[in-house]
Amino acid sequence: MSYTSFNFILFVLATVLIYFLFPLKKYRWTILLVANIVFYSLAGYKYSVFILFTSISSYLIALWIEKISASSKALLKSKKAEWNRDQKKAYKEKTKIKKRWVMALALILNFGILAFLKYYNFFSGSLNDLLGAFKIDFSLPTLKLFLPLGISFYTFQCMGYVVDVYREKTQAQKNPFKFLMFASFFPQIIQGPISIYDQLAHQLYEPHDFDFARFKHGCELILWGFVKKIVIADRAVIAINSVTANYSSYNGTTLTFTILLYSLQLYADFSGGIDISRGVAQIFGIDLMENFKRPYFSKSISEYWRRWHISLGVWMKNYIFYPIATSNLFLTASKNIKKSKFGKTAAGSHIAKVLPTSIASLIVFLVVGIWHGASWKYVAFGVWNGGIIMLGILLQPIFDIIIDKLHINRENIIFHIFQMARTFIIVLVGYIFDVAPSFSQGMRTIILFFTNQNLKTGWSEISTLGLGKKEYLLLLLFTILIFIVSLIQEKHELRGENIRQILDRKSFFVRWAVIFIGVMTVIVFGVYGSGYNAADFVYMQF
Repeated sequence: MSYTSFNFILFVLATVLIYFLFPLKKYRWTILLVANIVFYSLAGYKYSVFILFTSISSYLIALWIEKISASSKALLKSKKAEWNRDQKKAYKEKTKIKKRWVMALALILNFGILAFLKYYNFFSGSLNDLLGAFKIDFSLPTLKLFLPLGISFYTFQCMGYVVDVYREKTQAQKNPFKFLMFASFFPQIIQGPISIYDQLAHQLYEPHDFDFARFKHGCELILWGFVKKIVIADRAVIAINSVTANYSSYNGTTLTFTILLYSLQLYADFSGGIDISRGVAQIFGIDLMENFKRPYFSKSISEYWRRWHISLGVWMKNYIFYPIATSNLFLTASKNIKKSKFGKTAAGSHIAKVLPTSIASLIVFLVVGIWHGASWKYVAFGVWNGGIIMLGILLQPIFDIIIDKLHINRENIIFHIFQMARTFIIVLVGYIFDVAPSFSQGMRTIILFFTNQNLKTGWSEISTLGLGKKEYLLLLLFTILIFIVSLIQEKHELRGENIRQILDRKSFFVRWAVIFIGVMTVIVFGVYGSGYNAADFVYMQF
């Protein structure tokens, strides 16, 4: 059931009515649980086995970890007078190792399922190619596998919960149905955001009363998501699909245009979907975390990733980046560099200081690239972004010297525009590996950027991609609209305001005129109708 379908709208409305009319307020969360089960079952009953396994295993293993912790604390308390400091320390370390092994069981089981379903054919194909190159007569079979709906999102969310219980940052949920509710919340199951248990769970279980302001704000956010998805993204993807269907036949100008168009389509598609998710949740009184903060206004690639898919960035930071950056291996390496002769120099001192951070960043983005898809082009996507961030961290003193030598005012608006343009170009290079059908085609595209630009031939090709001049003009106008809305959001963010709160201060006529225009925009300019299959959300494939 697509988030932009009429059936989904009816499903949400029915759930809203039943939820707020349910007389036992304390148990209203059960209505959402039933809605989650129905929604997921409609996507395919065979998918349910996987989300149930992840939910049940995470639930049981979290309880197991908490039981180990409770037993350990009770024993330490009973032996307080008998054991000396070393005995207590040794027992704590033994308990920590036991908890770590139990946590590892959850990670291996659930990430193992994700890795097998998503990456088996990729790795088997790569291994077969490697063995074939060495004339080794052995090959792994290709399997007909499928990806359960939202498997990356609910797996990451559940594993974050298990790790937080291990770290004793949160208490294990005792009610298995409440935990299933957290794992399967239907507005976020398709493409996130990836929520942290302590931020989301209590909101799911609390009884919420109907609030017209929240209902209105949620509907406004859903409407804005519909505009971005149905009017912009689903229109732009027509041209993009035309190119990817016969990618190698287009020149550098057409491919450059396609990458630019993809930057619009991807943002409108993903942020539009998240707006719908957050809007639906807000109607029920639940605030999902924000996942976008005008990423194309970023002045560095690091800032871009702090503004784009924020929930994934937070997850990677909490559960991969910090453990790597603060590991004994990297901290010891950093200390050894400091003690060396090289470490006494300015360059050596800087490298020793930032080495754990820079390498951890590269590893994180390698994981991000692999998470995006089972292909070498996604590995290249991760290495590109991680490599740029790593070099930025390592070379920051040199950049600072250059800026000072050139007497550049860091607060100058022209310098900020330069930084944003530079960052956007870096982002576009990464997008090449999203759009190109393979790594080799991605590298070919980069070469064509510099060697095969022909505006006349390019425009002739662009005009045959399924969109006419009026369609391109419409996309341009909506790009300007998104830009204006983003500027307003940037300006008012420091005040803690969003567009909907700003709109609330306008007159009744202005408020409802904006909503009416939004609805009519979707109806008149939306890409849908008989014979048209709405494009899936891009991040559904992840």
